[in-house]
Amino acid sequence: MTCVKKVLSFIHDDFEDLELWYPILRLREEGIEVVIAGEEANKKYTGKHGVPAISDCSFKDINVDEFHGLLIPGGWAPDKIRVCDDALSIVKHMSESQKVIGQICHAGWVTISADILNGYKVTSTPNIKDDMENAGAIWSDEMVVVDRNLVSSRKPSDLPQYMKSYIETLLK
Repeated sequence: MTCVKKVLSFIHDDFEDLELWYPILRLREEGIEVVIAGEEANKKYTGKHGVPAISDCSFKDINVDEFHGLLIPGGWAPDKIRVCDDALSIVKHMSESQKVIGQICHAGWVTISADILNGYKVTSTPNIKDDMENAGAIWSDEMVVVDRNLVSSRKPSDLPQYMKSYIETLLK
């Protein structure tokens, strides 16, 4: 019997629409269960371009041990997520457990605030390069960077390669 993988995706208002939905849909195509968590359960959050998504649960209700990976979308949502202690606890636990963490664009703000980037090679939108380096990361301007359990990417046009790398890392 095959173990079904389960991934948690963070959400908050002003997420980058494609960076939330493309990964979720790709994972679901692979038969991977995706749960969307926000500050509040069953809340409608709206993306930067107006596409809505409803959270399945709240950050505080998550049992991290049930999940194999985490996705953090970009946009302006990461700036809101990074001040949620429950979300940061999830990121820290996922990192300590070497579970796969995916971050794209501005999502690095969340992993910076969770203080998990020291010594990791990463990429992101160039706009937060200094933030990433100041957190101890080794920044590179590449479509996708995989370092141990962390998969990072720059922007929506990188999504196909990002998700290919994320899924490969998750299924190892």
